[in-house]
Amino acid sequence: MDKLRRVLNGQEDEEQGLTSQVLDGTSLSFGTRLKWFAICFVSGILCSILGTALLWINVKLFAVFYTLGNLAALASTCFLMGPVKQLKRMFEPTRLIATIVVILCLILTLCAALWGRGPEGRERSKSSREA
Repeated sequence: MDKLRRVLNGQEDEEQGLTSQVLDGTSLSFGTRLKWFAICFVSGILCSILGTALLWINVKLFAVFYTLGNLAALASTCFLMGPVKQLKRMFEPTRLIATIVVILCLILTLCAALWGRGPEGRERSKSSREA
């Protein structure tokens, strides 16, 4: 509110850089950060549980919901510490291997389920060879 008053009164500092303006414009209160963390984290857990339940019904839906759940859970921590700080910490030398493995597993899960040949694909190819 204070920033809005300064802008409306013409007292805004013109020397403020683009980065500072973006950070000022996107800063959230701690309560808002906590609420969005909880929303993202709970939706991530629910998507992961739904994906796990769909594993026996449809492998493609499992991969999509499980990956969305993991991404939502990862995004939830961005609300607590901020996205830039989150990415810096994820790519620290001590966490680099773990970060690469997690990202690679999420990508490979989607690729295997969406473009791989599952059990139904193998059955179709057997029946087409027999005919």
